[in-house]
Amino acid sequence: MKHLTQSLDRGATDVPLIEQTIGDFFDGMVQRQPERDALVCLHQNLRYSYAGLRAAAHQLASALLRQNLSPGDRVGIWSHNNAEWVLMQIATAKAGLVLVNINPAYRTSELEYALNKVDCKALVTMARFKTSDYLGMLRELAPELARCAPGQLQSERLPHLQTVVWIDSPGTGGNAAGDTHDEPGMLRFSELLARGDASDARVAEVGRTLKNTDPVNIQFTSGTTGFPKGATLTHRNILNNGFFIGECMRLGPQDKLCIPVPLYHCFGMVLGNLACFTHGSAIVYPGDGFDPLAVLSAVQAERCTGLHGVPTMFIAELDHPRFAEFDLSTLRTGIMSGSPCPIEVMKRVVRDMHLAEITIAYGMTETSPVSCQSSTDTPLDRRVATVGTVQPHLEVKIIDPESGATIPPGSPGELCVRGYSVMHGYWDDPQRTAEAIDAERWMHTGDMGTMDAEGYVNIVGRIKDMVIRGGENVYPREIEEFLYGHPQIQDVQVVGVPDQKYGEELCAWVVPKPGQVLTEEAVRDFCKGQIAHYKVPRYIRFVDAFPMTVTGKIQKFKIREQMAQQLGLQEVKTA
Repeated sequence: MKHLTQSLDRGATDVPLIEQTIGDFFDGMVQRQPERDALVCLHQNLRYSYAGLRAAAHQLASALLRQNLSPGDRVGIWSHNNAEWVLMQIATAKAGLVLVNINPAYRTSELEYALNKVDCKALVTMARFKTSDYLGMLRELAPELARCAPGQLQSERLPHLQTVVWIDSPGTGGNAAGDTHDEPGMLRFSELLARGDASDARVAEVGRTLKNTDPVNIQFTSGTTGFPKGATLTHRNILNNGFFIGECMRLGPQDKLCIPVPLYHCFGMVLGNLACFTHGSAIVYPGDGFDPLAVLSAVQAERCTGLHGVPTMFIAELDHPRFAEFDLSTLRTGIMSGSPCPIEVMKRVVRDMHLAEITIAYGMTETSPVSCQSSTDTPLDRRVATVGTVQPHLEVKIIDPESGATIPPGSPGELCVRGYSVMHGYWDDPQRTAEAIDAERWMHTGDMGTMDAEGYVNIVGRIKDMVIRGGENVYPREIEEFLYGHPQIQDVQVVGVPDQKYGEELCAWVVPKPGQVLTEEAVRDFCKGQIAHYKVPRYIRFVDAFPMTVTGKIQKFKIREQMAQQLGLQEVKTA
């Protein structure tokens, strides 16, 4: 048993790191078990073996390279969960392209920023989903699509984007069966795929030039300084993280993991897809977006052994009126993450969903993402009260935020992480990269944590004022910057307040300009269609001033306290 004298711990190194690219490693797994299930996409009625998925991904990689794309180019994916997303994940890695995850909740201003920040040359998108018209938003940003040939876009507002591909398979918000309409200026996904060749030698040629330290993925993570930053991750970053996450879960070829969490987050694409692919397990998507009934049905139909989710998902499944109808006895493991995990929910999941070996994972996009995780044999009391211990080949420490000194066990301080998982950097932003990663390559997470003498880590708060709403990281500064654009708003402060369902909800305190009369409805209308729905404040209060220190610094904690008191909100007890 460990007995640490400082809040510094190192992970095991007995299992070596994988020093291959994602494409090479995946090909090796296919050779070992070509006929095993790799992907089951229930809402699309699609099922791929490992060999079948490799053939389709190789064909797509060939098609992308024939679409005026070269290794290193950025390609966006703007979609909920589907087979096309997975094919893009594997194909871009094989072709040396950098896949850019774009949140399907993004609206026009966020999409424009993301595409231009990293110079996306191509974008693959859903056509529509529920009330979201993705093609309509693209036409609003790039009206030139109406007049150009597919792959020949020259847009004033999106100057780097050349190719737009829309996902046309049934079950994706694309065409219904028999629908043959075309979208001017855009390619169908099926048409793009048909342009590739599953035996194209160029894919292998490109593969031989790639290094595992090459960037392969960009994920946008908001910052306290305003606009989202493009966390750039390499093959080595996310392939190894996926592998060691799967090791914690004891995944193997016999496992089937139900993944209702979104692929545009690390949770879906790394803790889900790559954890499976590195262990020969099968991926099961119950639907494109989260639906508790679809999850319960998928687990029973496919006899899933694993299930991922944020706490709100598990709560929705447990509380579904038809919960008792489903046989979940095949479940064994999974991950609850993305938001602080309520202790009582964890106990119900273990008892009522048979998830005796469920684990808790902690991390951030910038660390690929997981740095601490419990394992299947971590005692339940430790699993519900901590985020586990440091992952293999990583170091974690807790420091005094002022002095930078490592502090004794049990004392709260800033959690820092070092090792293979630390991101390549923020895309085209050396200043912000240097602010996050110090000269000794420690990633400063901005999270307050403690470490006990045995190395178990607990997250106790956040130095940054990030809000976690139902697993979505929301940074108040980004919303404040947006609301400052309202012609009647003089000043605004956004904070998180406790919420029983989502953990936290957003609250905006707004100072209107002199002589202006504003309503809550007017503020929300200003947000609609411009920022993601989960960033629109639930509570809006109009005030004359903010609580300040004597030096003029706004005291956000006082805003939070006052709102919690006014609304009768209580903190949610969490692990």
